[in-house]
Amino acid sequence: MFNLLRLEEVVADQLAVFIRKNSGQERLIDFSKYLDSKQIVIVSGIRRSGKSTLLKQFSEKLSGDFYYINFDDERLMDFEVSDFDSLLTVWRKSRLSKNIFIDEIQNVDKWERFIRRVYEEGYKVFITGSNAKLLSSELSTHLTGRYFKIELYPFSFKEVLLFNSIDSSILSSDNRVEIIKKFDDYLISGGFPEFIKYGDEEFLKRTYEDVVYKDIITRFGIREVSAFREMSNFLFTNFTKPIGYHSIAKTLGMKSPVSARNYVGFLQESYLVFELFKYDYSLKKQFTSDKKIYVIDNGMRNTIAFSFSEDRGRFLENLVFIELKRRGHDVYFSKGKSECDFLIKEKNKVVSVIQVCYSLEKENEEREINGLIEAANRNGLDNGLILTYGNEKEFKQDDVIIKVVPTWKWLLENDYMLNIN
Repeated sequence: MFNLLRLEEVVADQLAVFIRKNSGQERLIDFSKYLDSKQIVIVSGIRRSGKSTLLKQFSEKLSGDFYYINFDDERLMDFEVSDFDSLLTVWRKSRLSKNIFIDEIQNVDKWERFIRRVYEEGYKVFITGSNAKLLSSELSTHLTGRYFKIELYPFSFKEVLLFNSIDSSILSSDNRVEIIKKFDDYLISGGFPEFIKYGDEEFLKRTYEDVVYKDIITRFGIREVSAFREMSNFLFTNFTKPIGYHSIAKTLGMKSPVSARNYVGFLQESYLVFELFKYDYSLKKQFTSDKKIYVIDNGMRNTIAFSFSEDRGRFLENLVFIELKRRGHDVYFSKGKSECDFLIKEKNKVVSVIQVCYSLEKENEEREINGLIEAANRNGLDNGLILTYGNEKEFKQDDVIIKVVPTWKWLLENDYMLNIN
């Protein structure tokens, strides 16, 4: 049993820090939707993406007091599910409230049982976590239908502009220059809030190392540490490229493709990388085909792997993929005679096809357009979108209307939404 006096001390310390915490740039979500509902609010995402700051923003919009604890604290390493009653005792001793905020809940085994109990007792609960699979499995087992889930990513381009007090709705000549300048930075530097604020590359390196060591190597008990680190660096270097588990294992000299698959899974669960499946009506073919790899943030990628000038097209593609995930889309890629970067699926039907290239020139125009048209025709669509750095036009080819749009403009014009289940 956790020492009660020690728990009181930790809770008091953490609450004082949380209250002093700067609420930062307000995220672009509908706060009232979550505050006005009795549902549990679960914020998941990579470390340092702003989950705790979002909790702070929720707390400031609440009427009334609240309880708070953060399990990403070495003083709470021995905390177990049986200690939650002691935690309630400590909380109620200091104040009475029906609002609970918990950071990094996944560090306590069987946490979902306590959350369900206090939910049924009428508490409004907000929690954060940094492991996608761990949260999902426990939610589906014990909390089905009782929660909203927000997947929080680093800042969107809109949020970067808001942070810099740039009005994205005004496209005057001067404002347009500022927007494009910020987009140039965003394309290469990414959107981690702390990096946007201070520009410290060491922060990105530390965050990467914390995720790799604390959230993966330690949590999953990985023994072949050097092999895992090498594979992680390999994926960051080869982002946006199709990769198979057998080829990874062969290239890196790993014992088995099963190890490669497991390692990629661990990286996904911690939000460092994402696998994009090839779209196919056969689920077996989807799972056995090579996947394309994307990474959480271009800035983090730049600190982990070497970059070359020709990588800018890959940065653009990665940026678009993360934005599609941020908006909650179900995304695939298509490969027939030609390739199409992104297919958006809704209710078992492809509703949009998107091609991404840094520029549309004579050298690549035929390839990019053919890939888009092939994907559109295959899925019964009469239109498609090509996102570039600066090209903008619209034309019709083979009965498909094709819009070519600068990516920065697409980021601002499209409706913004977070991934909400």
